Amino acid sequence: MEELSTSVALCTYNGAQFLPEQLESIAAQTLLPAELVICDDGSSDQTISIIQDFSRRASFRVRVEINQKNVGSTRNFEKAIQLCRGDLIALCDQDDIWHPEKLAVITKSFEEHAEAGYVFSDAELIDESGRPSCATLWHSVGFTGSAKHEFTSSSQVAALLKRSFVTGATMCFRATLVSAAVPFSEHLVHDYWISVLASSVGESGLPIPQKLVSYRQHRNQQIGARRKSIRERLAMLRTVNSDECERARRGLEDLLKRLHMVRKPALPCHDLILHLIMEKAEHCDRRVAVHRSHGISRVVPIFSEVINGRYVRFSNSWRSVIADLCF
Repeated sequence: MEELSTSVALCTYNGAQFLPEQLESIAAQTLLPAELVICDDGSSDQTISIIQDFSRRASFRVRVEINQKNVGSTRNFEKAIQLCRGDLIALCDQDDIWHPEKLAVITKSFEEHAEAGYVFSDAELIDESGRPSCATLWHSVGFTGSAKHEFTSSSQVAALLKRSFVTGATMCFRATLVSAAVPFSEHLVHDYWISVLASSVGESGLPIPQKLVSYRQHRNQQIGARRKSIRERLAMLRTVNSDECERARRGLEDLLKRLHMVRKPALPCHDLILHLIMEKAEHCDRRVAVHRSHGISRVVPIFSEVINGRYVRFSNSWRSVIADLCF
């Protein structure tokens, strides 16, 4: 069997503080990538000079694209992914550290599991200075116990509609998925969009329990797994719930449109998956309406969603009920 080639899609933006360590960890892989595609989103620090210096020393091809204007992380990853030419595309953040065996383990996983459309691994959490914490990424995002069992033993789509736990920094997928996934929805984070779309069309996700990345938690990162204080959680409940539900609803509508375009007639559960996504979108719509109402008028729609079981299937069960009642 011919060995699968891997492209690394790395997006940068003012990443000079941590980027050198990440680049060196890619260069230290026991199985080197076929290419490293870097899309920079208009950095104003030393990021570009760091990349240029690394590209002169790298033993593999390094392709660098610099955006003329800032497009944001989702569109930047979309661009980087489309430039990749390998059989596999590994997503890469600028501030993490890859463990030396990462690409070798990922490639072997794809070779041994032909049914897998994407893989994602666990990771160790490190602080700004690189010191490891006791927690792991999967523990922080809730991918443990029943959540892991539901994903691996039943409908992956149902599990993903309940909770997002596929982190882009640990993700790799087959290049054959690009035509279905691009363009990304404007309303969903790129790693969630890729994972739920892939699982919806029968390109299943494969969890890799090994910690293959040191996932850095710091003040300036866009998305992370840092444990939030009670005060921060309360502030999020007051301000984020309605906006998050609205973005999720719009993103799920985009997903439904895309699935109608890339429908696979041979997939026996296609209609069931569409129904699940429509139910989740309706649940998000109901929660948006709840947050736009006040007082006792919230109780009836919340109680209705409790009775039909959607808070359990698509949200964080009683925690979401309390959040919708109180905030």
